[in-house]
Amino acid sequence: MADLETRPAPTSRRGAALPSLRLDPAILGALGALVLLFVFNAAFTPNFLTVQTLNVILTQVATIVIVATGMTLVIATGGIDLSVGALMAISGAVAPLIFMHPALAGGLGVTLAFVVPVLVAGLFGLFNGTLITKFGLQPFIATLVLFIAGRGVAQALTNGNLQVFNNPAFQFIGMGRVFGIPFQVLLMFAVVAFFAWVMRRTVFGRHVLAVGGNEGAARLAGVPVTRVKLAVYGIVALLSGLAGLIVIAINSSADANQVGLNMELNAIAAVAVGGTALTGGRASVGGTLVGALLLQLIGFTLLAKGVPQSAALVVQAAIILIAVYLQRRKA
Repeated sequence: MADLETRPAPTSRRGAALPSLRLDPAILGALGALVLLFVFNAAFTPNFLTVQTLNVILTQVATIVIVATGMTLVIATGGIDLSVGALMAISGAVAPLIFMHPALAGGLGVTLAFVVPVLVAGLFGLFNGTLITKFGLQPFIATLVLFIAGRGVAQALTNGNLQVFNNPAFQFIGMGRVFGIPFQVLLMFAVVAFFAWVMRRTVFGRHVLAVGGNEGAARLAGVPVTRVKLAVYGIVALLSGLAGLIVIAINSSADANQVGLNMELNAIAAVAVGGTALTGGRASVGGTLVGALLLQLIGFTLLAKGVPQSAALVVQAAIILIAVYLQRRKA
């Protein structure tokens, strides 16, 4: 995985910043741990090497990876987004209101239910970005506003009621399969591949890293800092909206109280374990995928060996602590 990490590179002779690729020890450690856990389970966990088990692991981590991919970009700029879980709840509340409306029955309603909720979430992401760029609020505080109020918005949209539905066309995003592979898993890999390419190959990716590396220097160098920040908060919101649709499609219901609960913590943990610097300036979308899979497989392994859920959470927290400590030593 030669493209595991993307970071700002020394300036070339022509003055253009070129991305350099390095295999970060933290990412290699996470990848090595993931391989070891996979081999351990293959040898000692019954029925681990079955399509069903692997599909279960991947589907359980798909929404985390999708949100964490956007979170990787936000953290790469030196920010953070605590509102992703609330945005999932808003998206999940809006979709059933559309395709269950009598005037939008049929294909039009389903199509709008895929598009409108994601765009609504994206607008809330731009709201976060505006608070940060125009009003100078710290990202932690700015996104805390929607972390608190967003779930209230979702509850207000649904009057606090659980929305139960049965719509196979809409639920394909969470329960459909393509050649036997869950569609949400294919969606997860597509999102990871696209944003890994964005960070590796595009000017926007370089600007994201430049803003996180040194915002003042980036501004002096002509990087559109405000637009970059607005874009990354918009992107993570759009991906959160998409993840919200997947969750309600799987559950055949939208619960504003439960959709996206603790997602912000899971996404940040995946980013940290995956090797992205929490201080900004260095990002690894591929590493985020590895980090999320590692945390998921640790939980699976411990539960498969009869370790209580409470102990599994402690182990996962220790893994996150080690990953952050290694980043501090490197910095």
